[in-house]
Amino acid sequence: MTNVTIPNGVASIGLEAFYDCINLTSIIIPNTITNIGDWAFWSCTSLTNITIPKSVISIGNFAFLYCVNMTGIYFQGNAPNVGGDVFDSDNNVTVYYLPGTMGWENFQNEYPDVSVELWFLPNPLILNFEPTFGLHSNQFGFTISWATNIAVAVEASTNLVNWQPVQTNTLTTGSAYFSDSQWTNYSSRFYRLRSP
Repeated sequence: MTNVTIPNGVASIGLEAFYDCINLTSIIIPNTITNIGDWAFWSCTSLTNITIPKSVISIGNFAFLYCVNMTGIYFQGNAPNVGGDVFDSDNNVTVYYLPGTMGWENFQNEYPDVSVELWFLPNPLILNFEPTFGLHSNQFGFTISWATNIAVAVEASTNLVNWQPVQTNTLTTGSAYFSDSQWTNYSSRFYRLRSP
């Protein structure tokens, strides 16, 4: 087994699920997973990086222990609750987190030997997994994430050819919320981001 895609609807990666899968090089975890169990990826020595979706709120004991070639764990949400010795002996691993997410100072205190760094995105990103994504209070909106104190322009189009500027947001904390009160004036509307 080298590549795994966990299907949507699965809520947990159980105890020892991928324990000692030394040939596992890639795994895709869906936004339905909330828990990664004890020893879940223990000694997956071919796994070099993994993306943890925002839905994950807890990671069990020894989950990534002896993943000796792991260099990056990319978290899309707030810092989860983590068990003991999750990253021990993984001296090269860096934990990356998105701007605007929380709890990473405490995470760094729990794992002082693990490098915890801001996940710099090469382009601004619409966070479509946020609870604020979509229609709320009769307005369509979403969170924009990128780099702190950078301006990001939101453009809209009805045909993917002609784009019009809608709003410019400064990401003072690395993220900003955009809402479009004019969305009801169009039968369909597409959005894109750019740095002005």
